[in-house]
Amino acid sequence: MRLDPEQVRRALASHAPQRLPRENLAPAAVLVPLFARDGEEQVLFTRRPDTMPHHRGEISFPGGRRQPEDPDLLATALRETEEEMGIAARDVRILGRLDDFFSVHGYHVTPFVGCFPYPYTFRVNVREVAEVITVPLARLRDPAIFHIEDWSHRGRDYPVHFYQIDHHQIWGLTAAILTQFLDRITAR
Repeated sequence: MRLDPEQVRRALASHAPQRLPRENLAPAAVLVPLFARDGEEQVLFTRRPDTMPHHRGEISFPGGRRQPEDPDLLATALRETEEEMGIAARDVRILGRLDDFFSVHGYHVTPFVGCFPYPYTFRVNVREVAEVITVPLARLRDPAIFHIEDWSHRGRDYPVHFYQIDHHQIWGLTAAILTQFLDRITAR
């Protein structure tokens, strides 16, 4: 599926992102990275190494906690993307942002959506990324790979989203962000 970045920008701009109060949560940001390969839009994910102290082996978007030198959360998302994947901030065209999310692990996460040119020479930080996973956008829209489960955490029930892509399972916060992104760009 070919999706014009301008279409994505317009679709995201048509929804005012919900900004949640930070409360006592640590600020963090992620980038939903898009690129076109062979005329088909792709979404880039990373799999965290099994040696990481948190979220071992989980599939995620590039991103992380805001650092004091980051002027804003967009800078956080771009810095983390460059640190993890070697995609320079100057090469990313920001198309918009999504709603804020609260992580059950104590983070207030702001997701941004951006695209970068392809082919691109990634410089993968192997301490933070065990595998680079790219999935065609059209495949992510297949309802057969998606489901929601109700989970309890600290006495509250939460819907947890899951995408099964071959032997990879995208779930939790990353899947919730992905679901919102897909909903926003899908013409209704």
